[in-house]
Amino acid sequence: MARNLLKNPCGEEQMEHWELTENGGSEWVVQDMPGDCGHSFGDDGVTKYFATSFELCLKRQVVDLVSEEYSPEELDTQPAVTVEDWYCGRTDCGCIYQLTVCLLDENQEVLQEFKPDNVTLDCDDCSWRQVTHTFSDYGEGLRFISFEHGGRDNSYWDGWFGVRVTGSAIRVEL
Repeated sequence: MARNLLKNPCGEEQMEHWELTENGGSEWVVQDMPGDCGHSFGDDGVTKYFATSFELCLKRQVVDLVSEEYSPEELDTQPAVTVEDWYCGRTDCGCIYQLTVCLLDENQEVLQEFKPDNVTLDCDDCSWRQVTHTFSDYGEGLRFISFEHGGRDNSYWDGWFGVRVTGSAIRVEL
C-alpha cells in the first residue's frame, strides 16, 4: 500500500500541518477517542480526532508531490490517487460534514475535483463512516493535491458538537 501523504491525519500533533480555512464558533479542537457522546473508532491506533463547532470549520493541506519525491514523469503517467476520510457525529447533536479534494497542476489550477454532497448526520446514527474516492484519467500535469474537510453542528450549540474527522489519507499508487 502506498504511504499516506497527509501529515497529522488524526490530530496526534494537534493542528500542526493544517491550514485553518474556516475556524468558526468555538474553533477547531483535537479530542481523545471516543469523546463525549461518541463511538470508538475500531482501530486502536487511532486515539484522537478533530472536532468542529457551531459555525463552519474547515481545514486544508496542500501536498506538493514533487517535494514528496514523485518525479514529474511519474506523475504524468496519471497514477491512481486515492483519498479517504473518516467522519462521525455525536449522540446528542446532529451535524454536517463536507469534503473537497482537488488535483492541481504546477500553477495550482484544478485538473479534477472530488466534492461529494454535504452529509447531514442525525443523532441516532453517529458511528464512524468512511468516504473514499480514486481519481483517474485526469490528464498530465498533476503536481499538487488539495485536501479540505470539516463541517459544523446543526443546532448552533456553543462548544464542539459538530462533525468529527480523523484518519484522513491521500495515496498515490505508482
